[in-house]
Amino acid sequence: MTVFAKFASFDRPAQLLMVNQFGINLGFYMLMPFLAGYLAGPLGLAAWAVGLVLGVRNFSQQGMFLIGGTLADRLGYKPLIVAGCLLRTGGFALLVFADSLPAVLIASAATGFAGALFNPAVRAYLAADAGERRVEAFAVFNMFYQAGILAGPLVGLALMAVDFRVTAGVAAIVFAALTIAQLFALPARRGETSTAKTSVLDDWRTVVSNRRFLAFSVAMIGSYVLSFQVYLALPLQAEFIAGAQSQTLVSALFVVSGVVAVAGQLRITDWLRARWGPGRSLVAGMTVLAASFIPLIVVPTPSRFGTIAAVVALLSTTTLLAIGTAAVFPFEMDTVVTLSGDRLVATHYGFYNTVVGVGILVGNLATGVVVGAARNAGIDWAVWAGLAAIGVVSAYALVRLERADRRPATSAVYRSGRHRLPAGRHRLEERPAPTRSSPQRTSPSRTSPPPRPRPTIGEDRRRNPAGSPAARR
Repeated sequence: MTVFAKFASFDRPAQLLMVNQFGINLGFYMLMPFLAGYLAGPLGLAAWAVGLVLGVRNFSQQGMFLIGGTLADRLGYKPLIVAGCLLRTGGFALLVFADSLPAVLIASAATGFAGALFNPAVRAYLAADAGERRVEAFAVFNMFYQAGILAGPLVGLALMAVDFRVTAGVAAIVFAALTIAQLFALPARRGETSTAKTSVLDDWRTVVSNRRFLAFSVAMIGSYVLSFQVYLALPLQAEFIAGAQSQTLVSALFVVSGVVAVAGQLRITDWLRARWGPGRSLVAGMTVLAASFIPLIVVPTPSRFGTIAAVVALLSTTTLLAIGTAAVFPFEMDTVVTLSGDRLVATHYGFYNTVVGVGILVGNLATGVVVGAARNAGIDWAVWAGLAAIGVVSAYALVRLERADRRPATSAVYRSGRHRLPAGRHRLEERPAPTRSSPQRTSPSRTSPPPRPRPTIGEDRRRNPAGSPAARR
């Protein structure tokens, strides 16, 4: 099936969300790569002020994902998507006129918090609309996502030839158009809600008490730390290799990463789905991410095999990182929904993004320190070996989770009794398991069925019939 045919096979809301994500990344990446240069250059801000602005933008997004997800579950997905696009419109528009540090800080905080509002809502909406086709939907979604990242800087580069303020104005227009499109074309939708009213703290307690989800979130930190190196360690390596020509090589990194993701996403996802379930596919993708750094372990500097070999090793690592990221993303997004049990999906997404966001921050700080120390010590390969080790640990953690899911849910006792209701107590009556030598007869009227198995990472969702809430579009 072609990309267009796959895209056309989804309902209109899912299609709109995919196109919306392309527009979000187009508008964002046409501006943000050039923000630091504008702040330090024409505006003349000090280096500490530039760092403060970028830090505020990052924290206002990564640190607020849980707030955005919680609001989406309580108010509905559409209001948060529209509000996020509108807020980012205002933030980029303010950058057109901002000429002082306080104004720039407000604009940066607005653009960051906007992402915290619409990111969990978009993913929860797409998961609900796609139903049993979640993996396929997120595969196509990632193609639009990566296409926006690829096109954004190219458009921004052309606009920067005129002026940064023009670039900011065009980015604001893009988000204004997205706001109008979501407001009038996107149907209202919200997640499955409980009949019992709960507080925000109750919702957060539900998420935090989901140990399997927490374990999965922590295990996936490695995936984000490794894939983020295309913005940190790999550009630093390009500068180390190419010197004055590093900008061309850095541009090539982003082009290769974007093209591989856009061109290969559906093929990679279909290949994995045909062979393994979500759990094993995640392990396979994480293994590819870990192996991505082998070329740079072998050729860490131009002095070993020459500059050309070092460039080839860098581009090979970039390609493998793009393949691994494309392999992981659809199954990762699907697994978050599965482990949430289709309850508080946006809140789970928000919490998940917060956890991996903290992991990215810590991982980037550690990577930056290790890069400098390793080069000073003449052991450049240690950086890439350390990153590969992070991938191996994450892959092992996912293997353990996947094996735990496949463990037979048998018990030495049968438990019967009433299921827990919103009010009242839950009583369990234990009976010895029947054996061949002493069969146990029980009356159907007195014996309750075995408890429903909990959702698993590699769960076969055929348990949900087409008319169930999880499968409805």
